[in-house]
Amino acid sequence: MKYLHTMVRVTDIDQSLRFYCGALGLREVRRYDSEQGRYTLVFLAAPGDESAQVELTWNWGPEAYGIGRAFGHLAYEVDDIYAACQQLMDHGVTINRPPRDGRMAFVRSPDGISVELLQKGGARPAEEPWKSMPNTGTW
Repeated sequence: MKYLHTMVRVTDIDQSLRFYCGALGLREVRRYDSEQGRYTLVFLAAPGDESAQVELTWNWGPEAYGIGRAFGHLAYEVDDIYAACQQLMDHGVTINRPPRDGRMAFVRSPDGISVELLQKGGARPAEEPWKSMPNTGTW
């Protein structure tokens, strides 16, 4: 058995790609458009690791989605937690749980999907502005 991907429904594919690719740094590995089914599937992966993918599913008709309590979050290991959070902020993303501990942060996608960022290796030394930044919203 091999893990393939996690599917996340999105309401605006362009906005979602700006978040997942532009801000978070994932890259598109393949795409499938179904005219008959009226949907688009976009598969994303972290650079250099296509073994664990996120499938963005965009149904072309307007539809509202709720986030179920059974789903927790997507998680990514990053080389530099502070640089990753700064890149997200530079793209207008709110850091919901800043990396005060130098190890972990949470953000949300445009559709409210919680994304956890974890520092590769051990925690980095605490740095400003992160160590005194308050939580914002929920994650």
